[in-house]
Amino acid sequence: MDLSNLTPAEGSVKSKGKRVGRGQGSGRGGTSARGHKGAKSRSGYSKKVGFEGGQMPLQRRVPKFGFTNINRKDFKGINLDTVQTLASAKNIETIDLDVLIENGLANRNTLVKILGRGAVDSKVTVKAHSFSKSAKEAIEAKGGSTETIA
Repeated sequence: MDLSNLTPAEGSVKSKGKRVGRGQGSGRGGTSARGHKGAKSRSGYSKKVGFEGGQMPLQRRVPKFGFTNINRKDFKGINLDTVQTLASAKNIETIDLDVLIENGLANRNTLVKILGRGAVDSKVTVKAHSFSKSAKEAIEAKGGSTETIA
């Protein structure tokens, strides 16, 4: 190491860069490195999101089709085999939203629907927002009960 390759510590020198609009002698006077005329040379200019210089923007060029129902309710599906695994592993007789949240199967603001894949071996009470027909029949066939919550 010698004097020719000494540099200041990283982050110790705060270079602000060249000041613009401070006279011709500075090298950045006159148009202040903005060029002549046009929107970008004006004060207050900000490019709009998706603007492509006057060309038809991508979001308007791409064809749109279909329908989005704004009243759609999205349910998190939980199958009977998951319910049975949870009931037998934790020795639980009543499975409600709080139990599902504790075990990471649902969130606080998720709508839960119990679906019919798998089987229930024990008598279990299940409380959920919705049930499939086969799931409801399978739970009630084993002596359990289903309760729909709002």
